[in-house]
Amino acid sequence: MVIACARLLLAAGLVLGLVGGWSTPSKADEPVTGFVYTTDLLPKGKFEISQWMTLRAHKPVGEFSVVEMRTEFEYGVSDRFQLAAYVNYERAHAFHNSVIDGSTLPPETLAHLDVGADDDLRTTKFTAFTLEGIYRILSPYTDPIGLAILIEPEIGPKLRELESRLILQKNFFDDRMIVALNATMVQEVRKVPGDPDAEPDSEDFIRHWDKETDVNFGLAVSYRFARNWSAALEVQHEREWAGFNPFNGNKATNSATYIGPTIHYGGQHFFATLTFLDQVPGASDHANPSPGFVYRGRNYADDFERFRFRTKIGWYF
Repeated sequence: MVIACARLLLAAGLVLGLVGGWSTPSKADEPVTGFVYTTDLLPKGKFEISQWMTLRAHKPVGEFSVVEMRTEFEYGVSDRFQLAAYVNYERAHAFHNSVIDGSTLPPETLAHLDVGADDDLRTTKFTAFTLEGIYRILSPYTDPIGLAILIEPEIGPKLRELESRLILQKNFFDDRMIVALNATMVQEVRKVPGDPDAEPDSEDFIRHWDKETDVNFGLAVSYRFARNWSAALEVQHEREWAGFNPFNGNKATNSATYIGPTIHYGGQHFFATLTFLDQVPGASDHANPSPGFVYRGRNYADDFERFRFRTKIGWYF
């Protein structure tokens, strides 16, 4: 699977390269990175339609793969404010993939499903509807640094989520190099099945709303090396807490770090961005007795896997 993803990334780059020589220079509002946001927005009155696909794959045991799809509709309300709506759906396969006991562990996005320890989970589901607003306070083209805030509420089957993101951007070398930093907090509640191993009189024993907070930091360095083309290196560090207080160290659950390359092509009305991330050693699991979900330094809890491959393809109007 990993080799196939790498070959797809290379093939897509070669195909787009054949087109790139006759295209116009890249537009400032393109997503030059796959996971890290920049402060570049659509101009006022412009529309964009894009399709995201994120493949999350590989656990050390059993079988696991998830293809997350997002169809996005985006509009530039003003030169500072951008609105977007997403329809999210996915296809998942999980079977005996828990590194703790070899049971079937569904991905976190499908944690509301009743899945038995020996079930072979194969399903395609609508997961959520998302509304996103980004407001740019400072522009990296007219100010010393770019600054924007993102608010993204999401609702789905047995899911309520709110994402808040701080976006920083600094440009160098006549805007050929972009350095972007994201600090993100996601607070979510999911209605999950009861835990038969919990105390019978506890809330966890029956189906209940489970609360979680994710705090993620993303760093990307992108460089436009040719007309319409840029390459980037992205780093994502993710941490999770039970409940809504990320300052309570006793509630910390999991952490993991991903790193990998991105290649981006942008024409006058079309763009494509491809990113491949690999989880690096150094993860932690605070919620289970050591080693818990950590295997050879990497975390394989329900929201973590070894590889992530994302494509974004979009059209401007």
